[in-house]
Amino acid sequence: MLHENPTSPDNALPNAQSERLFARGRSVFPDGTTRATVERDPTPRYVLKGEGAYLIDVDGQRFLDLNNNFTTLIHGHGFAPVMDAVSRLLRDGTCFSNPTVHEIDLAEVLIDRIPAIDQIRFVNTGTEAVMFAIKAARAFTGRSCIAKVEGAYHGSYDWAEAGQGGTPSTWGSPGAPAAVSAYVGTPVSVADEVVILRCNDAEGARRRIAAAADRLACILLDPMPSRGGLIPPDPEFITAVIETARQHGILVVCDEVLNLRQSYRGSSARYGIEPDLIAAGKIIGGGFPVGAIGGSRRVMSVFDGSTDRAKVAQGGTFSANPVSMVAGRVSMEAMTEAAFDRLEAMGDRLRAALTAAIARHQAHFVISGAASLFRIHPKQTLPRDYRETYPSPDEAATIKAMSRFFSNEGIILPVGAAACLSTAMSDAEIDKIANVFERFLATTPSTNEGAR
Repeated sequence: MLHENPTSPDNALPNAQSERLFARGRSVFPDGTTRATVERDPTPRYVLKGEGAYLIDVDGQRFLDLNNNFTTLIHGHGFAPVMDAVSRLLRDGTCFSNPTVHEIDLAEVLIDRIPAIDQIRFVNTGTEAVMFAIKAARAFTGRSCIAKVEGAYHGSYDWAEAGQGGTPSTWGSPGAPAAVSAYVGTPVSVADEVVILRCNDAEGARRRIAAAADRLACILLDPMPSRGGLIPPDPEFITAVIETARQHGILVVCDEVLNLRQSYRGSSARYGIEPDLIAAGKIIGGGFPVGAIGGSRRVMSVFDGSTDRAKVAQGGTFSANPVSMVAGRVSMEAMTEAAFDRLEAMGDRLRAALTAAIARHQAHFVISGAASLFRIHPKQTLPRDYRETYPSPDEAATIKAMSRFFSNEGIILPVGAAACLSTAMSDAEIDKIANVFERFLATTPSTNEGAR
């Protein structure tokens, strides 16, 4: 098996080794990679290793990483306490059919922090967490349908992904958004079992939830969807959703797979939401595969099979595997309230610096996000929902050019998605990001035409 050497003298081009690996990948994978979310321009960047806030690719290039495996790595790459703990654990084994103390340890950390969680079950991915949360809501209420916010990404369960990728030609009218399927061949019945709500449309939410109330098991709610633009939730919208759900006995499921990183107690607590169930993932695994469903004892009882057959039988060969459990516990214990406060302060400082640069250049850009998350929109005003976030062809080209500019300056800026900070960063990295954005605005004449 060939293993390329990034320091080889025959690397005449900056991305020569990535090009070679991609050529190999195209022969074994349908589109050259194993994840649809891998960015390519036109070739994906193949990584050799990560070091703190930075990663090094197979061609020896070093980049400040604002992706962090899609917001997972809250401590950056190679966080020493996690690496040490996992290294010690590996000598004892990596997975068992029996439980271990490690799953109890991580569960206790999460339950102690997150107000809405009395009990918890572990799975392997955020997709599974959302899927089992929906199944739990169906089993608890005896209803089959769900409601969700347009444009919000909740993984790859048929019902959860409906309406996540609509376009102007498919998403329907503003008053009745369509449950656009995510792939060809989706059963037609899925669209009949999903009610789509427009983010921050309080009256529309009340009307659409009430109209389908007798069929709805739950409302799937991400307080600040990444693909929806990282737009701040309108308190009136949140109130409308929660009040209408409570009025009709519909469960509220908060998807915090990404946004748990918004605070020590998560995003639902940050925005005053008291959900019945929470789906978690990403940061709670310390860089290893993980997902979790948590909630009140009353609702979580659907997973209880101790005295009779459980209403929802949830299992998985690698669920609660000790590697993810130990890595997650160590990572989360290091995320103290002070650590979250420091990350948020860096995020506030960066968003302010980016906004100030936009004002100086009178550019058509706006900044969204909260805590350690941010997104740069090539628009004149801050979007309020997925439809307003959706880029025009010119805006999409600007986003691509901006990401390429950042890459040339040694920064990985995700295209059209959430960028995030890590505890491995310092003020020096914040200044670097702000300075590169300033240079992008200064050297790109079309930026002040952004939304025209």
